Amino acid sequence: MRPIIAYTAFILLAVTGSLAAQSGEKPGIPAIARIRYQGGGDWYNDRSALPNLCRYINTHTLVTISERESVISLTDETLFSYPVIFMTGHGRISLTDTEADRLREYLLQGGFLYADDDYGMDTSFRETMKQVFPERDLELIPFSHGIYHAHFSFPDGLPKIHEHDSNPPAGYGIRDSRGRLMVFYTWETNLSDGWTDAQVHNDPPPKREEALRMGTNIIIWALRQ
Repeated sequence: MRPIIAYTAFILLAVTGSLAAQSGEKPGIPAIARIRYQGGGDWYNDRSALPNLCRYINTHTLVTISERESVISLTDETLFSYPVIFMTGHGRISLTDTEADRLREYLLQGGFLYADDDYGMDTSFRETMKQVFPERDLELIPFSHGIYHAHFSFPDGLPKIHEHDSNPPAGYGIRDSRGRLMVFYTWETNLSDGWTDAQVHNDPPPKREEALRMGTNIIIWALRQ
């Protein structure tokens, strides 16, 4: 049983009424929250990304998800009303011990963190995850994992949306004691850049489609675990 939230057929069945009201979401409709953090990294970049992804999910799957982006800190009392939280940026992430403890509790109680390195946050993100889970390591997620096949099939793993250091894209994760993937981290892909309005990065339509499809897989996988 996932203490913070329960799903049947990808639909959110239980969120406390008070938390739903405070977060501004309709009860029963899952939503994704962007994490606002300190440290200097631009947590706020590409603000059209999440609404566009959620709109794509609503159009191309049977899942209904809020298209409104919520922005919260890890100490907000509404944290546990979100089944999925999102983190991105180009620079440093800094969490207080309280924030790290809250993130750990959220994830161990059934929450899911998707983090996308927008180029430049890799070292800081890895350090942050060690702060949150000193006893666990980020592991490379094999292409056979269900997250790459949850709705659309990506037999060769993550698509490459933007080129930076000529490295192949990779997905890393952290699992709980039952083997559930509770953190998924994408590196050298810039996946969330491909979700933004077309004119932001001028990505060609096929690249944006790849990014939106893989993003759909991530969210569906997170919701159905």
